[in-house]
Amino acid sequence: MIRSLRIIFLLACIVLGFTLSSVKAQSTLVGLVSCEGEPVSYATITIPNSRIGIAADDEGKFKFENLPAGQYKVVASSIGFISITKEVTMPSSGKLVLNFSLEKNVAHIHEVVVSGTMKEVSKLESAVPVEVYSPKFFNANPTPSVCEAIQLVNGVRPQINCSVCNTGDIHINGLEGPYTMVLIDGMPIVSGLSTVYGLNGIPTSLIERIEVVKGPASTLYGSEAVGGLINIITKKTTNAPIFSADIFGTGWGEVNIDLATKFSVNKNIESFIGVNQFTFDQRIDNDGDNFTDMALQDRISVFNKWNFIRKYNRFFTLAARYVNENRFGGDMDWDEDLHRGGDEVYGESIYTDRWEVFGTYQLPFKELVMFQFSANGHHQNSVYGDTEFIANQRVGFGQLVWDKQLLDKHSLLAGLTMRYNYYDDNTPATASTDTINPSNLPTHTYLPGIFVQDEITLNDNSKILLGIRYDHNSLHGDIFTPRVNYKWSSMNNLNTIRVSLGTGYRVANIFTEDHAALNGTREVIIASELNPERSINGNLNYVRNIYTRNNALLNIDASVFYTHFDNKIIPDYDTNPNQIIYDNIDGKGISQGISINLDVINGAFKLRTGATLMSVFTVEDYLRERQELTEKFSGTWSIGYRYEKAKLEVNYTGNIYSPMELPTMSDGDFIDPRPAQSPWYSIQNVQVTKNLSNSLECFGGVKNILDWTPWKNMPDGVFYLGNTLDPFEQNTLDGQLVFDPTYVYAPNQGIRGFLGIRYNMR
Repeated sequence: MIRSLRIIFLLACIVLGFTLSSVKAQSTLVGLVSCEGEPVSYATITIPNSRIGIAADDEGKFKFENLPAGQYKVVASSIGFISITKEVTMPSSGKLVLNFSLEKNVAHIHEVVVSGTMKEVSKLESAVPVEVYSPKFFNANPTPSVCEAIQLVNGVRPQINCSVCNTGDIHINGLEGPYTMVLIDGMPIVSGLSTVYGLNGIPTSLIERIEVVKGPASTLYGSEAVGGLINIITKKTTNAPIFSADIFGTGWGEVNIDLATKFSVNKNIESFIGVNQFTFDQRIDNDGDNFTDMALQDRISVFNKWNFIRKYNRFFTLAARYVNENRFGGDMDWDEDLHRGGDEVYGESIYTDRWEVFGTYQLPFKELVMFQFSANGHHQNSVYGDTEFIANQRVGFGQLVWDKQLLDKHSLLAGLTMRYNYYDDNTPATASTDTINPSNLPTHTYLPGIFVQDEITLNDNSKILLGIRYDHNSLHGDIFTPRVNYKWSSMNNLNTIRVSLGTGYRVANIFTEDHAALNGTREVIIASELNPERSINGNLNYVRNIYTRNNALLNIDASVFYTHFDNKIIPDYDTNPNQIIYDNIDGKGISQGISINLDVINGAFKLRTGATLMSVFTVEDYLRERQELTEKFSGTWSIGYRYEKAKLEVNYTGNIYSPMELPTMSDGDFIDPRPAQSPWYSIQNVQVTKNLSNSLECFGGVKNILDWTPWKNMPDGVFYLGNTLDPFEQNTLDGQLVFDPTYVYAPNQGIRGFLGIRYNMR
């Protein structure tokens, strides 16, 4: 009996041993699902061909327990994001960390936009075509300002207006900078004195997204939104990082520092603050004309935003920004203490001080009523050779907006607005006509207005947006700007068509908008009193989403646009080569064309490319003339590939532009030796980014890898700036080329390397 029990016990041990040896050891898999540093709440994590799957928590964290050792494919997905699949080898025991960084769906089906209708709607549902760009898109080619970064957007081009001090503006579909309105959090805080400063000095870590609307938006935003608008949406305080740093430098000596942090005063008040510092102090003269190739800059900007938590989740935010910049371009021997404002050594020196305050307050009513407000002041003390330009501008803006849903099918938005503009400078623009007792006459412009729009849902597939605005300009009288938009989407949301028709207007101020009126040697002639420009715009937009069998996503976004101008103001450089003549044309201006964007995401590969073909011209006395400094064709691209195992991402970005007509100074007796057309040119960049941890990454690369600069396309012995040996024309004879900074169409910086780091603590 005992022997039998021993045999049974021995057999049981053998069977148990075989059983235990056949069961693999088990371990734990943990990780985080995020997008651009933000957690993706409740994302789904699954292991294909199994029943294993869980949901992440509200902080994007997940945990698999008791996974047998072996190789697995793990998929992370969430609505509005591109799914990612990773392979992982689980150890026999212990814990393994696997993090996912999701890409937003390139179609942005669930992306919220506000610029088209002045209230939050998903991009898919918006009747107005709005393009959305995240900071990560711009990080593929790091730049010291949004103004420079936005050159990667199809149909949008930063234009340098002066080849000496390098100030400029933003062109949309061939229309000059004054036709582009720049907003921050929906507030028109950027005055006409300098559009570029609205796009400078905001740390990228505090930008949630940038929205671009092409075509008139005057119905909602008033004057200046004729060609389109750029709306910089800053992060909500709850989404801002606890601390962030983005620092990079280039081989030319440029240094850009972005620092930001957030804090709470108490449970109801939270805030974040960001500081941007950009410095470039190296005088570089690669073209040998004894003038700086790029303007020296020393700029600091401080941005602060507050969020106040109120009863019933009512909204109240308040933000402020301060920008100070010292900019110089000119003769390599120019000395600020000795030569500023003199006629011995030529230099362009611009001191700028700018402040802005803006916010939104939801009134304590049952109805949804918002009070939006902004104010800004801009002081500029500048000299262009021996010409002084000292200007002050103060703008106050306020509007009440009522948002009301009626009968399920009508979404009503109505508003009352008031805008006040104070402007003063030392030019004839604000001088009295009394020659005996001359005096200064600053302009005070009042612009009260009222607008209403109704978005009508016709059925599940289509809606129509009707809007009209009335403004009374204290200088120019009554102005009406109606618009109509129609949107149709297929049942599966794979096809969307939008049709837009709208009007716009703009009141011009020559000395704040056209740099050519201040620098160089041309005399400014204003032929008559300048009337407001008026425009009518039509746009047809088609969006197609394609999902392939191998999980790739293609998004095609194509538009046809047409804008007709009356009273358009075109600077005339040709009638007299020594003058710039400004007048409303007695005819029409046309901007028309077609643009197409293609977005592709396939696993680790992503592509965003676009092209615009356009024709911008004026017709006066049956004579058609192409607009100067405007390309007929432009193309942009951003290609990225991520090597997941090495935690490396490679980005290749660039743009290409067709020839432009240039403002040469030829007349019947004198032929300007500089080309009257620019050549085809392309600026291309390469960057490699390495993730060192979830919070830290380093990046580096080469800008302008083709080393293209406009001065290399000049004839032998001819300088890009004209006669830099005699910028004050003290010894220039009739028929000789004079000094001319208005001849500019592209940046004059050559090839340069760059290196930087980004850190985000959350």
